[in-house]
Parts: sequence; C-alpha cells; structure tokens
Amino acid sequence: MGSGIVVHSDQSASMAQLQEALAQVKTRLDLVEEALQPRCQHVTIVAFSGDMDRLYAALAIATGAAAMGMKVSVFFTFWGLNAIRKRRVLKGKGLCQALISLLLPSGPHHLPTSRFNMLGIGPRFFGYLMRKGRLSNVPGLIETARQAGVRLVACQNTVELMGIRPDELIEGIEFGGVATYLMDAARSKVSLFI
Repeated sequence: MGSGIVVHSDQSASMAQLQEALAQVKTRLDLVEEALQPRCQHVTIVAFSGDMDRLYAALAIATGAAAMGMKVSVFFTFWGLNAIRKRRVLKGKGLCQALISLLLPSGPHHLPTSRFNMLGIGPRFFGYLMRKGRLSNVPGLIETARQAGVRLVACQNTVELMGIRPDELIEGIEFGGVATYLMDAARSKVSLFI
C-alpha cells in the first residue's frame, strides 16, 4: 500500500490539455513581450539622383534618422555617386570612361539643382540661401552623416561601369552590390528611393 496518487486516464488527458494550453499562452506572451521591446529602427535610402536638392533631402533624412537612434544606410548609385566624389581623375581611363568623368560633376560642390538650375546659377543661389539660413550643404551633410555612423555604400557595379576609381571617392565609403542593398532594405522599417 503506497501513498501515491492515482491518476485516471480522463485526468491524464485533462492535464495534457492544460499543459498544451499553458504552452500556447506562454508562446503568445513571449510574442507580446517581443513586440513591446524597443527595437532599433533601420532606414535604407537609395541615392540615385545627382541633383543637389534631392541629395540634400536624402542626406537630411539620413542624418535625422541617425540622430533619432536609427541605423541608416545610404546606397549611392549612378548619378548619386557624385555626392561622394572628391575629385575627377582622367588619367588611366579609356575614352568612354574619361568622357563620362568629364560630363559628370567633379564632386558635391558642383551638383546641379533639379529645377531652376538657370545655366548653373541655381546651385549658387540656393547655396547662398542655405548659408544665409545656416543650413548645411551636401558636403556638410555627408560629413555629419559619417560622424553620426550612417553607413555610406557605393554601388560597385556602377563604380566599375562609370570607371570611377576608389581614390576618386571620399574616405570611409563601403562598396557593395544589389545584395548589400537588399539585405539592408529587408530589415528596414523605412526604405526610400531618391
């Protein structure tokens, strides 16, 4: 005669159901707790345009997001690469790539505006207004972005296509392709194409 508790099969089934229900409740509570945890937001921006005002907007958003504690990546491709060029180099390039270099602005200080370019006067006019309003220009925003930890990525394919050498770009730039952009965009809450 032992002093054990006898569990009938009906009670065993009820206990198993209770344990299963408790496991489901725990899983749901874990999901709610995870949803309530503060997450670091990610922002990914494709800087495609080579226009001063559009690049200004892209970089203003990037630096603003970084200031809010978000992780930010700016992927520069095609004409957007002009924002991160520091100089024009023709030596050692083939005819087509040298021609592209001559036709593109030699850096962020020489970018046109998307509207009211007025044969090149527009960027100077807007530059004057920005200085008067104590606003940063594109090179200033690039520097602010770098200091804020914004990840600046140059599109490797476009760099090669246009014959832009790494020494033509500002320091601290990463190189990446479509996969680099897509991995950043996949974890981003905000993804912009400017």
